[in-house]
Amino acid sequence: MAEVKTKPTEESVSGFLKTVSDKSRREDCLTVLELMKDVTGEEPKMWGSSIVGFGRYRYRYESGREGEWMITGFSPRKSDLTLYIMPGFEPASELMARLGKHKTGKSCLYIKKLADVDLGVLRKIVEKSVKRMAGKRVEK
Repeated sequence: MAEVKTKPTEESVSGFLKTVSDKSRREDCLTVLELMKDVTGEEPKMWGSSIVGFGRYRYRYESGREGEWMITGFSPRKSDLTLYIMPGFEPASELMARLGKHKTGKSCLYIKKLADVDLGVLRKIVEKSVKRMAGKRVEK
């Protein structure tokens, strides 16, 4: 079975965020960093080389494959600021309708810039996601 490549590292989160060349994207990242720290009560960790994650949970697929992943996190991708909302968006559909300009994948929320969304609604989405993941959380 293939090993998961994206794991927590000891790399510096602040050092990584300083490498984000677009000033506006870097400022958005710092805002999301503080929001997620506040919601999770966790310190951020780098997951791989480009994801900032908070907390950990254990998963196991029907195939038997298992591992750990972050409770929530984000990555400043080239085209979007990507937020990881692990339980997906169905549980927060009413909030998603009020969020503002965004796109979604299975567990990824893509935002061009934070100015396009309601930060209060974004915070509620992250809070709801973190609460739904609480039962799977792995202690620090």
